[in-house]
Amino acid sequence: MSDKERVILAYSGGLDTSCILVWLIEKGYDVICYLANIGQNEDFSTAEAKALRLGAKKILIEDLRDSFLNDYVWPSIRGGLIYEDRYLLGTSLARPCIASGLVRAAIRENAKFISHGATGKGNDQVRFELACYSLHPTVKIIAPWRLPEFFERFVGRQALFEYAAAHDIPLPVTPKNPWSCDANLMHISYESGILENPDQEAPESLYQMTSSPERAPDDPTILEITFDKGNPVSLMNIQTKEVIKEQLPLFVSLNEIAGQHGIGRIDIVENRFLGLKSRGIYETPAGTVLYHAHLDLEALTMDREVRKIKQQLQQKMTDLVYCGFWFSPEFDFIRQCVDTSQKCVNGTVRVSLFKGQVRILGRRSQSSLYNQELVSMDTHGGYDPVDAGGFIRAHAVRLKEYYRVQTETE
Repeated sequence: MSDKERVILAYSGGLDTSCILVWLIEKGYDVICYLANIGQNEDFSTAEAKALRLGAKKILIEDLRDSFLNDYVWPSIRGGLIYEDRYLLGTSLARPCIASGLVRAAIRENAKFISHGATGKGNDQVRFELACYSLHPTVKIIAPWRLPEFFERFVGRQALFEYAAAHDIPLPVTPKNPWSCDANLMHISYESGILENPDQEAPESLYQMTSSPERAPDDPTILEITFDKGNPVSLMNIQTKEVIKEQLPLFVSLNEIAGQHGIGRIDIVENRFLGLKSRGIYETPAGTVLYHAHLDLEALTMDREVRKIKQQLQQKMTDLVYCGFWFSPEFDFIRQCVDTSQKCVNGTVRVSLFKGQVRILGRRSQSSLYNQELVSMDTHGGYDPVDAGGFIRAHAVRLKEYYRVQTETE
């Protein structure tokens, strides 16, 4: 390799990173492309050939699917992480995983620079850069979309299309179909183009992981999902009796089954870390099923006071992941606390998947805190109703006093 400065480019082969690859070469860098396989439907050999044809010195393709699932997706399931009540963080989880690969590549290739194609208005620039700085404090970041010489030259996506045409850069999107798509094992996200109008309904042709709920099968699929310490460890199809215990095949199969039933679609306006509101469309089939099943099992097995604390921690944990603080001391601390809460989250949840809906049918666990005899309306079960009377009296005083004051001040 030459004596030019080396830069590791987070490369996807899409519009932005393809143009950035050529632009970095124009600026005098030797560019090494890094492409992480995190479960996206990608022709990696074609991506490699394209990067080399555009002038990359080499392309590094790393299979991170197992790491992404075990080190990022499973912790999010254990944590019950969901941003603004709907978004299951598929992109947010992928960024620190990819960043760890970028850092390894930069160290291995003796590159001083890491570059990415994240927009200057979005969250991903923060996620990539904070992760890279945490793992490699001396690395330097080239963020073209924050450099005036770049964003003044490329005003809007049309300018990128024109640049691509002038440099013979083949692209998977066209000006007629300009939304941006980001895919991984966990989900697919869509934004930009016509989707920037929050009142514009997304065309059905946009969706890649899920069927339309209206066109989904007319019969439900019944599954049993078994968890151990909050992690999914077994998937059983009740109808076919098929059992999958290997982690990656389990998740891939659940994605396929849930996707057939139209599960996991959301269309939301969310609050970005930088203060802007943005419209995003997401497909997260397997993650949606696991979120609901895990939540149900927690209710059966977790002490109520622990669960209250865990709910507070998971909100903070969610915000940290969304805002790019996966590699931070505060995240490490909260994650350890949340993982401790999962030691008894063991058991099996039976779910029905049908027309876009996840319905809980039943649950069982050796760690269950549910006592059928004690709670029964038909047997005494050892419960002393006097205890309930004392509880009511104690809270009645508090409530009566509160509402007395409210009435008097109205």
